[in-house]
Amino acid sequence: MTRALLITNPFAARAHARAVTAIRDILQGGGWSVEVRSTAGPGDARRIAEESRGMGFDVLVSHGGDGTAMQVAAGIAGTGIALGLVPGGTGNVLAGNLRLPRSMASAARALLKARSQPIDLGVVKRPDGPHYFAVAAGTGFDAQLMADTSLQQKRRWKLGAYLVRAALTLSSVRSAPHRVTVDGTVHEIRAAMLLVLNCGKLPPGFLTLRSNLVPDDGWLDVVALDADGALQSASAVIELLVGNGKADGQGRRVWWARGRTVRVEVPVGAPRPVQLDGEVTGDTPFEAQLLPRALTVLVGSAFKAHHG
Repeated sequence: MTRALLITNPFAARAHARAVTAIRDILQGGGWSVEVRSTAGPGDARRIAEESRGMGFDVLVSHGGDGTAMQVAAGIAGTGIALGLVPGGTGNVLAGNLRLPRSMASAARALLKARSQPIDLGVVKRPDGPHYFAVAAGTGFDAQLMADTSLQQKRRWKLGAYLVRAALTLSSVRSAPHRVTVDGTVHEIRAAMLLVLNCGKLPPGFLTLRSNLVPDDGWLDVVALDADGALQSASAVIELLVGNGKADGQGRRVWWARGRTVRVEVPVGAPRPVQLDGEVTGDTPFEAQLLPRALTVLVGSAFKAHHG
């Protein structure tokens, strides 16, 4: 019998009480033994996950958004305990990249037939300890957008809160000089937004940024968009989507690189906020390192293993 701990975030999850009951009933109906813990504040999901190690759980099921999922992942990274995802937050980007169902009930049912799959993680070390990401770390426009969007707005409007604020602030986008060191090689570039990617699909729409960018390929991909104002931003996004990351190096507005250790500095002006899987975590500079196959996740037949 599979023994699972369901860790749920009542502040992120939709229709929380009914959803938790439904998830538990589906899993128990499939023969699983399920215990439930709810978070009450920042860091609780990671603390609960860490406390669960050694207690005989086969799976920790995260019900919430990407922030909750990554806290749980941080608590069990390297242990072999599997992470199961039931989307319930704002973006649910990791679940989308793992090709999991988007509805709560379908995702819970899918766990019963899922297989274990190791994927890579990125880690950024801060004075308060290591912080992990499974999808992306970034600085610039996206991180500032996340820093400026309130918790109340995210609860009410979900992904729409980010889209509305992005539309309102796009004209103010400005590039800044960045020093990006990839596996020891220094690159001086201009960027309005820079992402260190472990996954290749981002919302809205989960469009593929790069066909060979998957969470178990053994690499971190770096993409930077150079743009000033709304028109150049639109041009950069079009180049990003149409180009599909076919080549490394400098395009007209999009720059790509690939490595296993990436350091990002903004040598001119004030430090910029940094986001890890949608959670603002400190400011620049930051250094991201790849942890190959560090996290075991539950996936279905739609996810094709790469094993980089």
